[in-house]
Amino acid sequence: MIPTIITLDLEGVFIPEMWIAVAEQAGIPELRRTTRDEPDYDKLMHYRIAILEKHDLALQDIQDVIASIEPLPGAAEFLSWLNAQMPVIILSDTFYEFAVPILDKIGHPTLFCHTLEVDERGMISGYILRISDS
Repeated sequence: MIPTIITLDLEGVFIPEMWIAVAEQAGIPELRRTTRDEPDYDKLMHYRIAILEKHDLALQDIQDVIASIEPLPGAAEFLSWLNAQMPVIILSDTFYEFAVPILDKIGHPTLFCHTLEVDERGMISGYILRISDS
């Protein structure tokens, strides 16, 4: 039997968009901008990092918002069912540090995503892509 490979993103499929949730809870509408609005990921992330710095929003603040997000209806059940059928790997353009607060709610699937660089103040200072031009 040939293994089946299904690639799904985390945000918009299993959970709501994290940046939009942060924008709404922090009252910073500029953070609603996503890759649909700015397809150049590097440009988008530098824009976001500058806004976070301007509003003194640290990684922990963002993680607190993300921890309050609930999976979309049926997401955890679907992932549980799918994982019983075949190995599940989620590919996402999110960051591991953002996903940590929500992974428990969806059964800890394997997640391939980017990582953040965080300075000594807990502020996001940069990011490392999992794969360039992914």
